[in-house]
Amino acid sequence: MDPLKVMLVFGTRPEAIKMAPLVKEFHRHPEIEPIVCVTGQHREMLDQVLAAFGIRPAFDLAIMEKSQTLYTVTSKALLGLEDVFARKKPDIVLVHGDTTTTFASALASFYSGVRVGHVEAGLRSFDKFSPFPEEMNRVLTGRLADIHFAPTESNRRNLAREGVTEHVYVTGNTVIDALKTTVRPDYVFEESILNELDYAARKVVLLTAHRRENYGEPMENIMSAVAELARERRDVCFVYPVHLSPYVRETVQKHLAGLDNVRLIEPLGVFDMHNLMDRVYMVMTDSGGLQEEAPALGKPVLVLRRETERPEAVEAGTVEIVGTERESILNAARALLDDEAHYLRMKRAVNPYGDGSACLRITEDLLYYFGRRAEPAAPFGR
Repeated sequence: MDPLKVMLVFGTRPEAIKMAPLVKEFHRHPEIEPIVCVTGQHREMLDQVLAAFGIRPAFDLAIMEKSQTLYTVTSKALLGLEDVFARKKPDIVLVHGDTTTTFASALASFYSGVRVGHVEAGLRSFDKFSPFPEEMNRVLTGRLADIHFAPTESNRRNLAREGVTEHVYVTGNTVIDALKTTVRPDYVFEESILNELDYAARKVVLLTAHRRENYGEPMENIMSAVAELARERRDVCFVYPVHLSPYVRETVQKHLAGLDNVRLIEPLGVFDMHNLMDRVYMVMTDSGGLQEEAPALGKPVLVLRRETERPEAVEAGTVEIVGTERESILNAARALLDDEAHYLRMKRAVNPYGDGSACLRITEDLLYYFGRRAEPAAPFGR
């Protein structure tokens, strides 16, 4: 029997981090022929992850262009994938999460009559404009998908409420698998300034903020709050890998440039980011992925958003949604910095997102779906 031709399509750094361990897992199974296609929706940050994991794509659409829009990303991905699918004729296309590449790839697969598997299925904020466009990307991908790999039982229930009950498998999140290979106690950072920080003697806070829906007053509030914290807490060091967005960079410079306990650095490779997260005191972020990664490393997270599509860690107690109002951010950060009992409660909360075996479960569930295995994998959490 010929191996299953499984094409994995992704285009951004977060997708690559979570799909890379799945590519590696597929290579361990002769029943599967993994084929990697990248759209290049992001370029430099995507390439960093591919290099870190030693992945060489079979296809690279290289769609990124200056000042690209959702229209250009979607249309260029659709047109590029039409040719790729016609040439390779995959048995199934796997997409990840909620990016524009994800939705465009699922739509292109549907147009080509190719089955779609959705990795990290079932996440919902229940607000179609927040996060934008990610919420509708994942909802629409869920409608197009034939098989759904939900990280948690809560994600499975979200799909069931939408009438999606067939071929849904609870697997855990593949990012936990990635952390097993990236985090090392003897790690030396490529970003040299990170090797100079004394993580034991000083509280180091990792900050990231870049979401499109936070542009404007929310981003101004976030940066203003961090600036005040930095001025009043000279014992704390803030490390901020600044997103490449011109708007984000302009706002960051306006508020944080010149503060000597704020380190503004370039975006980090996946190994640097994961090992930095492992050593910091806490995380402040509007990112989705960091809400999953940090709890796995025992790091409290303050989410700089009004809602989250990842409520499991909020319920577990390791993540707190603080919104984008200046005083709320200040109060939540001060509480973690000053109240040791509160900090330890969040630090010790149980990570709800996985056990490091999500990729194996996805592999076994995929083989089961195609009749190559008698039983699906045992669901995560049972």
